[in-house]
Amino acid sequence: MSKKLLATGLAVLTLSAAPVALSHLVKEEAMQSYRQSYFTLIAMNFGPMAAMVKGDMPWDDAKMLALAEDFAAVASVDVARAFGPGSDKGTTRAKPEIWENTDDFLEKYAALQSASKGLLAAAQSGDRGAIGGAIKETGGACKACHDEYKAKDYLY
Repeated sequence: MSKKLLATGLAVLTLSAAPVALSHLVKEEAMQSYRQSYFTLIAMNFGPMAAMVKGDMPWDDAKMLALAEDFAAVASVDVARAFGPGSDKGTTRAKPEIWENTDDFLEKYAALQSASKGLLAAAQSGDRGAIGGAIKETGGACKACHDEYKAKDYLY
């Protein structure tokens, strides 16, 4: 597959995901919408990087760096404020344990933010081994939180 075709495919995928992110904008559930949109952006940037590392998608140093920059920028946004009182109900897959174990949740979130910085540094280095390790660390940070605090289906 040519780089141009791959870039076009990624652009189409990104644009097709835009309505998904926007569909989370529900006035009556502002905090739920905020965090769902945030995590959609996280996934749309992390997924292609992981796919490159796994070999499911051709490696592209420039694209890897651009995705890592965007991922780190999104991860730097404070999504924790979107887990405020009353946001445990509504359209959410956030388990009630988030509000019961706030300190642990915030530690896991901080680990994601830290991993995103490491991933960006690895991508800037261009070292594929370092990038692979950073992808693994970042994916582990995501999984740690998902395992404890994310339901497979919407709860309410």
